[in-house]
Amino acid sequence: MKKYGLAVQIIIGLILGIIVGAIFYGNPKAAEFLQPIGDIFLHLIKMIVVPIVIASLIVGVAGVGDIKKLGKIGGKTILYFEIITTIAIVVGLLAANIFQPGVGVDMNALETTDIGSYVDSAEQKENYSTVDMIVDIVPTNVFAAIAKGDMLAIIFFSVLFGLGVAAVGERGKPVLHFFQGVADAMFWVTNLIMKFAPFGVFALIGITVSKFGLKSLIPLGQLMILVYAAMIFFVFIVLGIVAKWAGISIFQIIKILRNEILLAYSTASSETVLPKMMEKMEKFGCPKAITSFVVPTGYSFNLDGSTLYQAIAALFIAQMYGINLSIVEQVTLMLVLMVTSKGIAGVPGVSFVVLLATLGSVGIPVEGLAFIAGIDRLLDMARTVVNVIGNSLAVVVISKWEGEYDQEKGKKYLASI
Repeated sequence: MKKYGLAVQIIIGLILGIIVGAIFYGNPKAAEFLQPIGDIFLHLIKMIVVPIVIASLIVGVAGVGDIKKLGKIGGKTILYFEIITTIAIVVGLLAANIFQPGVGVDMNALETTDIGSYVDSAEQKENYSTVDMIVDIVPTNVFAAIAKGDMLAIIFFSVLFGLGVAAVGERGKPVLHFFQGVADAMFWVTNLIMKFAPFGVFALIGITVSKFGLKSLIPLGQLMILVYAAMIFFVFIVLGIVAKWAGISIFQIIKILRNEILLAYSTASSETVLPKMMEKMEKFGCPKAITSFVVPTGYSFNLDGSTLYQAIAALFIAQMYGINLSIVEQVTLMLVLMVTSKGIAGVPGVSFVVLLATLGSVGIPVEGLAFIAGIDRLLDMARTVVNVIGNSLAVVVISKWEGEYDQEKGKKYLASI
């Protein structure tokens, strides 16, 4: 396998996983055997994400050392995220209104899946206001935030700590060298873990196929096709226009992240690619301070694929029940989605939790989610890819907006891959 690149190895793992999953379709033993392999890979990635984010942010922020400049970067980042997320929701609503995937669907022909495991999280989310989210950004115990993987609290602490390191001047240099060493060491560990990626992909895709097969896709084929088509449109047209405005091509981003895109699609987890994504965007000419701030923040505020899917899924369920949502109700749905989709990237089944917490606000029966839960994993794979591409592009946009993008470095890196 060594003579093949990581992308080829992941594709081989993907194909073998699909074959094994198809052979053992409906056999619970297959999932029992493969689950530990997939879990080990996901655990390895989750193990390194927090140390990399903390170390990279502290080094990057200490390098800037200016609270006004950081505030400006933060303001531009949040503004950009809100604009792109809103466009993603509008694209999803337009796609569902134009193609109406839920009209005429026979609910009796659909299998239902238990969604009870998401209900508690959804109830917590319903009672979780924007003010609560802002308050929770400030951790009472940074070690507790690290243990929970609470990314917004970790970012807040790391930014403050980085500013403190810069403020104490010479006395902060040993601390800065320490965290630079931590970042370098963790990126080395990342490269080591990525050698296990093809096995993780093989296991995770094998589990998916063995559980659901192709039979479950047929009644929900219209929804699947529309979600994938809308995602492709969003990446190549919407993000393509944004990339062109920023002076690059969306195909350059895809070329740089081809391994990560394959990995994100196969595992349906954007966490698996966060460390390599940060590393590659720095090599592409984006400064460390911006990369280490924008990427982790995007994991909570810029889930383009997830919000696009949520808009389509909400209207699909409404159409399935014969509920005709007015323009006002759809605008309400959009505004609620903009709020509920923030700050819960670490919650398992995040899109389902958001939908459960949102549907009731416009009178759509939440029970309808049980009809599409069976194919959620396959839809999750697509929305994860869009989230990854969207956050990578955001780093370049903010870097260019700040006038800190290194074009020569970016050209050299593109030529080398």
